[in-house]
Amino acid sequence: MIRALHTAATGMDAQQQRIDVISNNLANVNTTGFKKQRADFQDLLYQQVRAPGTTAAQGTFVPSGLQVGTGVRTAATHRSFSTGDLQQTGNQLDLAIEGNGFFQVTLPGGEVAFTRAGNFELDQQGQLVTTDGYPVDPAIAIPQGATAVTIGADGTVSATIAGETAASEVGQIQLVNFVNPGVCRPSAATSTRPPPPAAIPRAARPASRASARWRRAFSRCPTSRSSKR
Repeated sequence: MIRALHTAATGMDAQQQRIDVISNNLANVNTTGFKKQRADFQDLLYQQVRAPGTTAAQGTFVPSGLQVGTGVRTAATHRSFSTGDLQQTGNQLDLAIEGNGFFQVTLPGGEVAFTRAGNFELDQQGQLVTTDGYPVDPAIAIPQGATAVTIGADGTVSATIAGETAASEVGQIQLVNFVNPGVCRPSAATSTRPPPPAAIPRAARPASRASARWRRAFSRCPTSRSSKR
């Protein structure tokens, strides 16, 4: 009876964690850059009462053993990095990533963090920054007096200066790709982390706001990265 209560309690605890994951997904349904999670489960150890093939009292062999399970536990939570629904925002600095990749940003301490949110803005110096004020890495500055900013499919940022007809290239947005982005650890925007090794760039996809269903969260990821795309 005690074992039955304990086994049932593990099931309730696992379902509670599943509900916690789902509720967090629902709470962030309109958060830019958010990546939904799912909970995976696995059974716990089994108590072996009788092993298969043991000898019975009559001298015969028992073909099937007797095992009693002890419940379930939450094994892991996996984050989905699939592309969300894109929305046209009318903001010339809003970007979306179609496929794999992360934007690079520099934190106040000089560390590099990664995000899927592309709702960028300009700070007082004209630098391209996130809504938290973290500059894009490598840094991109829009000249004073620029009348228009365009971002090409390869991530090239160009600005048109007042009085000039041709746009001038001012930088390029680069993406970093990881071998297994699912093990990236989201953290608060104000937390610090050790700088990662050299990043591998990838072209950015412009023209619309980063998926409105994804969270504006920064990630700490392992050092393994995929080849250049």
